[in-house]
Amino acid sequence: MPVDEREPVVAPVRRRRLKDRLPVRLRHHWKPAGALCAGLAVAVYFFGDARVSPYVTSSSRVEADTITQNIEGTVGLYDASVSHSIQLTYEQTDFDKMMKEFEDEGTKDYLSADLTIDGVHLEDVGIRLKGNSTLSSLRGKGMGMPGGGRNMPGRAGAQQGAPPAADQGAGGGRDRGRNTGGGPGTTEQQPGRQAEDGEKGGNGANGGGAAGGQGAGGGGPAGMVQYDLSAKKPEELPWLIKIDEYIEGRAYQGEREISLRPGSDDQLPLNEALALSLTKSSGQPAEGYSFTSVQVNSRPAVTRLMVDNPDTEYAEAVGDGNGVLYKARAGGSFDYRGDDPSDYETSFRQLNKTGSQDLEPVMKLIKWADEASDKEFEEELHQYVDVDSLATYIATQNLLLNSDDISGPGKNYMLWYDLDTKKFSVLGWDYNLSLSGDTAAGPDDKVSMGGGPGGPGAPEGGLPEGMPEMPEGMPEMPEGMPGGGNGEAGKGRSMGGHALKDRFLESDAFEAVYKAAYRKVYAKTYGSGTAKQALDTIAEQAREAAGSSAAGSSKELDAAVKKLRTTVTERTAALAKNKQVTG
Repeated sequence: MPVDEREPVVAPVRRRRLKDRLPVRLRHHWKPAGALCAGLAVAVYFFGDARVSPYVTSSSRVEADTITQNIEGTVGLYDASVSHSIQLTYEQTDFDKMMKEFEDEGTKDYLSADLTIDGVHLEDVGIRLKGNSTLSSLRGKGMGMPGGGRNMPGRAGAQQGAPPAADQGAGGGRDRGRNTGGGPGTTEQQPGRQAEDGEKGGNGANGGGAAGGQGAGGGGPAGMVQYDLSAKKPEELPWLIKIDEYIEGRAYQGEREISLRPGSDDQLPLNEALALSLTKSSGQPAEGYSFTSVQVNSRPAVTRLMVDNPDTEYAEAVGDGNGVLYKARAGGSFDYRGDDPSDYETSFRQLNKTGSQDLEPVMKLIKWADEASDKEFEEELHQYVDVDSLATYIATQNLLLNSDDISGPGKNYMLWYDLDTKKFSVLGWDYNLSLSGDTAAGPDDKVSMGGGPGGPGAPEGGLPEGMPEMPEGMPEMPEGMPGGGNGEAGKGRSMGGHALKDRFLESDAFEAVYKAAYRKVYAKTYGSGTAKQALDTIAEQAREAAGSSAAGSSKELDAAVKKLRTTVTERTAALAKNKQVTG
């Protein structure tokens, strides 16, 4: 039988269609997937160059940055009834490098040091210089002006804390004029500089602040202290001690940051300690403080004031902790800059709940204060701010003769946002310019630095004797505008003043609540004799600390106490004669 030698027929292979190559599930649900892709394409086309700003609105009370190692210590850190001691040791080469970088660049980097506090030893804490104007003598830049003035003329170590221009608005009191402020030392933040407590320089007088008033008698420049700081005397420098800088999660008695304030022995800032004591006695939050002897390496010990630096733990201790604390930065402003939270990070630092909250409440407050008419401000303020609390804060700053408060060039204030009421309260901090000025200032008077110029008791002729003239080329202020600004309520206050305080005091609608708050705080501080009693206690505590310090001079300290006592006595007498205060 013949064999069929034909080649076998091979069926043609058909190529798979494109849709057959897709997964079965995708073929079944291709319409929703296609719609999603189309939507993304449209979004990218129309909004690809738009900035997306995340907003966190959760009311979570959880704080991400937790303490994992809390060192208890032997005595309470801010227990003023006991003596305290601090010893810092570090490598001299590291210190020299840090100082050179500060002198050349103005940066304030941390230095690793060992800390012994009240007999408890902690290795590898971080320490850095703290302050702005206070430190200007270290850089050889001469005059240290509150809020800036780093390049003002003058010799190194010149008198610190020069007063601002007339009507600068750097203090409490009531003024019917447009208190828009300005003047020397209230310059805006330099481009590219971070202004938070001078982390990388900055122009303001935050943290260490401008050189503080010593409460040296009545009014005028006598209240301003000259700090002639030197790298050869590190025990006298203003320091920020950060317990967890190199060991994450570590704290000492629940504190991560301790501030050693400027001034030692005869220049000990007794005024700041008294201001903190009176603020607390009035029922408002205030940082803890105590006096301590401080020794650095093998240098002689000196007497210093240490103060709780507002941080996460401080913020969580305010009220019941269900709120967010924002600290104003020295070079920032209260100006509305749009709806991007990142544009406000140079003006405010959020201290707590950074994982669940952001700057949105502050942005809304600023926008409202910027856009509200006078009538809207009066009718709607209570929706944004605890009005009684604001009145109490403003009254307290006037009573304490604090020229560098919310409206001062150093912007020494914090905003507390209550997550329950959705309202703000203003908190004070950094009182080294308090109790300096005209002791007769009443609730309707502004408090200016050193009593003037522009404030009660201001010396004739402007700046005090020995103060340098303003440099040539400085722009003149518009005619009729005290200290600059546009004079419109709520606007133009970057150079001094503050929309909340200024508009509150300018409005007749809030006069009754302000005067009531003033009388209430007065009764708790001066009227009850608390101010004099607190000064006696503080003086004794300072003497005890000086007694444990090898360099403590009882004679010099007694002179400082006497000056402050004169201020407190005169202030108490003047307020007692003011019928607006006593009723």
